[in-house]
Amino acid sequence: MISSNRTSRTFARADQYEFALCQAINRYIRFRFVLGYFRLVSRLGDGWFWYALILALPLLPESDSPTQALHMALTGLACTIAYKWLKSGLVRERPFISFPSIDCATPPLDRYSFPSGHTLHAVCFQTILFISHPVLAWWILPFTVSVATSRVVLGLHYPSDVLAGAFFGGVIGWLSTLYFTG
Repeated sequence: MISSNRTSRTFARADQYEFALCQAINRYIRFRFVLGYFRLVSRLGDGWFWYALILALPLLPESDSPTQALHMALTGLACTIAYKWLKSGLVRERPFISFPSIDCATPPLDRYSFPSGHTLHAVCFQTILFISHPVLAWWILPFTVSVATSRVVLGLHYPSDVLAGAFFGGVIGWLSTLYFTG
């Protein structure tokens, strides 16, 4: 297990530093359009968007698209294992649990917040796309940014959870591309 008293104290201090920013960003859910948009993006970021993309890749004219689809599917599985292991060991409570003034605008998929699994997957897939299908990647980028943003807007993550998820996702995507193309 990764967690320790030192890790818990570090997260408690970070939570205090990030609370005001989380609360300010979370206030935007009072606007119906913002709430609806980020709920939809978050739901699609649960995997539905990525599953559809993986299934569509073989339909692209590039000859390696079926291999890319398999690459993304296997890397997505690796991402799931990585973030679940990190979350179960690091046990950082979600902002809405630690601070009742932060509204949870959609049910979380699990209890802990560090790192953001949605962001980890989105950035991982985005990294793979930038390497394998750069034109498509530019079209997908707004969705990836929206997924990452949704996690804080909806009260599910601290900004540092999202940044950590982006870092780990980028590293996993890059390393998996080296493995699959090397």
